[in-house]
Amino acid sequence: MPVSRRRFLSGILTSGAAVMVGPSLLASKVQAGEASGRWKITGSHWGAFRARVYGGKVVEIKPFEQDRYPTDMLNGIRGLIYSPSRIRYPMVRYDWYLKRHKSDTTKRGDNRFIRVTWDEALDLFYEELERVQTSYGPWALFAGQSGWRQTGQLHSCGNHMQRAVAMHGNSVKKVGDYSTGAGQTILPYVLGSTEVYAQGTSWSKILEHSKVVILWASDPVKNLQVGWNCETHESYAYLEQLKQKAAAGEIRVISIDPVRSKTQKYLDCEQRYVNPQADLPLMLAIAHTLYKEKLYDEKFLDTYCLGFDRFLPYLLGEAEDKTEKTPEWAASICGVQADEIRALARLMANNRTQLIFGWCIQRQQHGEQPYWMGAVLAAMLGQIGLPGGGISYAHHYSSIGVSSSGASGPGGFPRNVDKFKKPRHESEDFKHYSSTIPVARWVDALLEPGKEIEYNGSKVTYPDIKMLIMSGCNPWHHHQDKNRMKLAFQKLETVIAVDFTWTASCRFSDIVLPACTQFERNDIDLYGSYSGKGVIAMQKLVDPLFQSKTDFEIFTALCRRFGRDKEYSRKKNEMEWLEELYEACRESNQPKFPMPPFRTFWREGYVEFGAGKPWVRHADFREDPEINSLGTPSGFIEIFSRKIDRYGYSDCQGHPVWLEKSERSHGGPGSDKFPLWMQSCHPDQRLHSQLCDSEEYRATYTVQGREPVYISPQDAKAREIEDGDLVRVYNERGQLLAGARVSDDYPEGVIRIQEGAWYGPVDETIGALDTYGDPNTLTQDIGTSRLAQAVSANTCLVEIEKYSGQATAVTAFGGPEETA
Repeated sequence: MPVSRRRFLSGILTSGAAVMVGPSLLASKVQAGEASGRWKITGSHWGAFRARVYGGKVVEIKPFEQDRYPTDMLNGIRGLIYSPSRIRYPMVRYDWYLKRHKSDTTKRGDNRFIRVTWDEALDLFYEELERVQTSYGPWALFAGQSGWRQTGQLHSCGNHMQRAVAMHGNSVKKVGDYSTGAGQTILPYVLGSTEVYAQGTSWSKILEHSKVVILWASDPVKNLQVGWNCETHESYAYLEQLKQKAAAGEIRVISIDPVRSKTQKYLDCEQRYVNPQADLPLMLAIAHTLYKEKLYDEKFLDTYCLGFDRFLPYLLGEAEDKTEKTPEWAASICGVQADEIRALARLMANNRTQLIFGWCIQRQQHGEQPYWMGAVLAAMLGQIGLPGGGISYAHHYSSIGVSSSGASGPGGFPRNVDKFKKPRHESEDFKHYSSTIPVARWVDALLEPGKEIEYNGSKVTYPDIKMLIMSGCNPWHHHQDKNRMKLAFQKLETVIAVDFTWTASCRFSDIVLPACTQFERNDIDLYGSYSGKGVIAMQKLVDPLFQSKTDFEIFTALCRRFGRDKEYSRKKNEMEWLEELYEACRESNQPKFPMPPFRTFWREGYVEFGAGKPWVRHADFREDPEINSLGTPSGFIEIFSRKIDRYGYSDCQGHPVWLEKSERSHGGPGSDKFPLWMQSCHPDQRLHSQLCDSEEYRATYTVQGREPVYISPQDAKAREIEDGDLVRVYNERGQLLAGARVSDDYPEGVIRIQEGAWYGPVDETIGALDTYGDPNTLTQDIGTSRLAQAVSANTCLVEIEKYSGQATAVTAFGGPEETA
């Protein structure tokens, strides 16, 4: 089916979604002589682009000609490079500079810093590493933070930090991530892999074979604007075709979501409202209907699955709770009428149905359950492994669903210590502490060292962490309950941050080292994280601003202080590394994908691999479940997990169960005092917290200079709030200022503040008002369950009131107070 970019963009506009890159940026290939300056090519999470550099400054940006659906976020790139929040020099927190590790940690976050030279800053960094390893041991150092980083295979900040630190000594590491912590833990037990980062059934197969597409808490039009590697935006061509097929009645698309999503509005498809955090009762009632009306695929369950017989008594109310999971039972919890539930079950059973889940639904208390139950529904429908059927947990991410080229991408800078090399401090004695902790439980470790918890079938003892190192990530954005974090950071003796901009993570650090942006260095990247469409050159646009350096330079210099710099860099400079990574990629792809030599590639800027072949997830398993068994303990789909059952967790049992939340709106616990459910999903005009400091671009969506809070007309009217008002959002954990956006996309009892908004408290004290609108000022810091111990950010109730009095100035942006 032909694809019309004009029609796609028109659809985006008429659906009320955010505008894509404007017409001035949708130009054809740019020639160097068209304007003064020099055009260079580079890539980013937001896509590839060409930049015109004049007078040593980026003056214009145009999307890469291969990108037919560029995102509006490219308009924020210049603001990122030239942000007033850039870290200009090495800085040290003033009180820490005076007293070192004996400083007053209650003042951490007071934004008072002193400027130092690079040599002094790196000397202090090295001295602290030495002090912690010799005074305590590896259990006292946490260097396991991670995040989205900047794109580029050589200058990956996490790799550099972890390699350099590992050359000096061992440290506490993390397991899992914030995005998919519950999903990536439960799904290996059920489907044999994490699924959340696995290639999914090709969109072309879905468009050809599906009759029903269920978008369950999934918003691909919003989320596919960004990718892990340089994003291609190829999925939008398929979404346009899905829109056409939905309009023609060829595919019925249903969005199951409390909110009218950007995707639902663009596709102009149906919405099935469900009460927040009540998806599981709806799923159980669908399963009940499938079973009672004999609409389920018994043969598929017998051939490919284990444990349906152990799940059935719970479904039918014959287990301990004695509650049959009928549509009538579910309706009172999920807000969907019983007849609608039955009709949905029949629709799914009588048609080739593709279930597509988002990640937001598993970032809640008991977030493992909806993902597990989604797999049970797909198994009962019997369409797993069929084109256009089955289940996906990732079609909203990095253009998953675009067929993979099959080419090998470029490798990256090594994360680990070279083989047969030992660190300077060889101790592996973590005392009685665990050397690895769940990523979302590190604040717990700071507050309760020595505490033992259960995690994924094992025991974890929290280490007594004294020193924390962060590089190119922003845990003060992605972790929950900011006031609890303040208390935790008071327990640390030393905090070191390496970044290019003054995030809250930097403001709450002791030593801050200025890295440059990805646009101030040379690198290469895979073009298309999952499609593997090609390799793109990331040509340095401008020299590093102020005194910033590349991560490669920073950590090479750190390693020089203990005589390991040549080993660290392997005696190669930036361009030698890039040539090695590229030529290794070139050799791997010969002769299937002939690639030019490095110098030719670097001059031309891009090598195309070509399109891949359509693919169906789990098709090989369906064809022969014995030869192509899954990675589960049995090799089959496990509706009941004997392994999880043996753990004995009340909050994650041997099969999916409905468990009440600690906070739930619409009559649930806590709703009498705080009646509004706050959703903090991925933002529409940022990548998490990246681009929030881009001033002109931020001004396109803020309200009175604050992050928007989206609220229904009913809730706004009840609180005498009008669109554009400044409001205070609060609960017992914290309070923030935001700007009201009244929208009928949101039902009564539901609000949204998009995560990634920068934290800007009025001061460093506990309970201080956040001046800009970070939703994690209000979220709960509790694990999803004893299985995954993942984040539960979306289990959060709040209240809103119109703000009275003089507005407090926003403190989230700009540099620190410099002390002489």
